[in-house]
Formats: sequence, structure tokens, C-alpha cells
Amino acid sequence: MLKTALIVIALLLTGAGIWFYRLGGPAQLELADRWWPGKADAIGSAVLGTHYSETASLQQSYDIYYPVGAGKECGDRKFPSLLFFHGGSWREGDRSSYAFVGRAFAARGFITFIADYRKAPGHRFPDFIDDAAQAIASANRELNQSACGDPERLFVMGHSAGAHIAMLAALDPKWLRRHGLDASAIAGIIGLAGPYDFLPFTSDAARDALGHWPKAEETQPIHFANGKVPPLLLLTGDADTTVKPRNSKALAQKVNEDTGKAELRLYPEVTHSGIIMAIARPFRSKAPVIDDVLAFTRQQAK
Repeated sequence: MLKTALIVIALLLTGAGIWFYRLGGPAQLELADRWWPGKADAIGSAVLGTHYSETASLQQSYDIYYPVGAGKECGDRKFPSLLFFHGGSWREGDRSSYAFVGRAFAARGFITFIADYRKAPGHRFPDFIDDAAQAIASANRELNQSACGDPERLFVMGHSAGAHIAMLAALDPKWLRRHGLDASAIAGIIGLAGPYDFLPFTSDAARDALGHWPKAEETQPIHFANGKVPPLLLLTGDADTTVKPRNSKALAQKVNEDTGKAELRLYPEVTHSGIIMAIARPFRSKAPVIDDVLAFTRQQAK
């Protein structure tokens, strides 16, 4: 009987290991964050699956994570907000796998939106950029209608392809203009390991998502960078071989040379995946991503 029980346990553990492996990186992070021992990130509530797109046939959604105290009755307190776009080479990922980002920042006082967007190969540039602009406009409306949200403190953040999408939606004025906004609606943009200046396209993912566009420079955030863009916080790891740190360095240099405001943080020995891992509870010692984001947002409020 004992031998049979041990075999069953071994098979269950093997099956669980295979299931965990097949989840993929972000979903693994979400599970690890949720079940990690110790004090979990405390939030007030979460509203999942709020539609933000204006076209029903192309409906996209975001999940909203509220801080404790950001309910219907929040008194005179107004909470800042953070709208996050996930990575995945413009073709992978979903908002549910990044719930750990929502909990992390809601626990620190932000109304946090985790957005989906259309992806390649079914949807190529500029579909996902327009989705990001719609999400920004929708979050702005949500905050204006909320008793607890502060529409003047809406920050936009993305990782990898999500950083590219967020940055381009904010820097190229035509995207927000389509939805009745301009970049002044954004208090600051936070890019985690984003590709901002990556011509010519060298990866299959970039060629598939962006390579068809007749004016390649229009796919590059750096093409629209100037001193009038919202304040930028650019975080990257010096061990990132997927999206090289030169992208963040080049964007920061161009904005600052035009008397804008771009802050660059280069984390030693941090990889492309390590920078998003640092938001999940088990891996926060990898890099002070959360602390740097909080410091940046506080600075913009002064």
C-alpha cells in the first residue's frame, strides 16, 4: 500500500510539474506570486473584464485592481492610477497572467489597470497601438467618473512589446487624438525593457508585427521623441540580450537633449524577463522596480 501511495504521489507531483512548466513564464509568475509564503499584497477589490474598446466587434478589456479605501466612499482622498500593457513580442500574453502587477501596485495605493490588446499575426501594426490609445482614453474617463480616482495622476507602464505599444501610443500624437485626448492626460510613462529604436527589424516577431508598414520609422517611438512628451522613467537590465539597453539609453538621450525629462535606470545583472519578475513577490530582490516606479510617480506629483 505504501509503495502504491508513493507512486501516486510521484505521478501527481510529476503531473503538477508538467502543468506548471506548460503555463509559460508570466502565468508561472502569477501563480508563484499568489502562493508565495508571507504577507500577500492587500487590495481593496478587483473588477475583471471591463471593456474599453469603442468597437464592439473588436472588443478588448482591462482588469481593474483597487487599493484598500478606493471604494464608493473614499472621502476627499484621490488615488493615482497605473495602466499596464504586458509584453509578449506583439503576439503572446494575456492580462490575467499579469494579475500580480495589479495586486503589487494596488497594494501601494494605485488604481491599477491591466490591459489586453489585439495581437499579431491576426492584427498587425497599428491595431495594437490604437488599442493602447483607446485604453488610455477609457481609463481617463473611468477616473473622471470615479469618486476616488485622480485623472491628473494617470501613469502608463509597459514591459517589452507592451512598453513599445504604450510609448508609441503616447508619443505619436495622432493615436490619442483619435480618441479625444492628448499626451497631457498622462502624468508619466514607465517603460520596462522596451524596444524604442530597433531598425532594421532583426527578429521574426518584429517583422511579423511591424515589417509590413511602408514607413518603418513610424513604428519607432524614438521617431516621435522630443522635449514635450510626458516625463519618462526607463528601466532596463544590463544583462538584457532580448531588447538591448541601448533602446532605453537612446530614447532617454533624445528626450533630455530636447530639454525634456527622461530618467534612466540600468539594473546590473538583470535580464529581459528578470525586470518583470522583480514585480512578483518571490523575486523582488532582483531589482528595485517597484520602489523606482513609486519614487518616479511621487516626483511627478510635486
